[in-house]
Amino acid sequence: MDKKIFSSNRKAYYNYEILEKLETGIVLSGYEVKSIRRSNVNLVDSVVRFSNGEAFAENIFIAPYEQISTHIADYDARKKRKLLMHKNEINKMCAKVKERGLTIIPLEVYIGGKGKIKLLIGLAKGKKMYNKKESIKKKDIAREMSREY
Repeated sequence: MDKKIFSSNRKAYYNYEILEKLETGIVLSGYEVKSIRRSNVNLVDSVVRFSNGEAFAENIFIAPYEQISTHIADYDARKKRKLLMHKNEINKMCAKVKERGLTIIPLEVYIGGKGKIKLLIGLAKGKKMYNKKESIKKKDIAREMSREY
């Protein structure tokens, strides 16, 4: 099945060097799923944090669903959302973050193989300014090469 990507954090690939990727599930309510399926989600400035042996995605913006009932007036679009990961995955990622000073950022929101909404997270290391310029040069060279052919 071809995965349908609802949102991608393209800025993450520019600001960070992605060392490792992991697919996780995410706990959502029904109206959040409907909003994501309409691509009303933004991953910019989002991050994954660990507390009490659990992983949480923070600062993911999911716009309120238009047809939501009025009894949910206090909807927080940027609330913490629990990630569904195995304990050994959480422990491994948490150890890497503590040990090497890395960070974990959400990269994509998409539909997985069984129709479930999945979140692709990446273990990332911040890039320096000269690395960012180098990435831009590589992209420009690749673009020029593709234009010639």
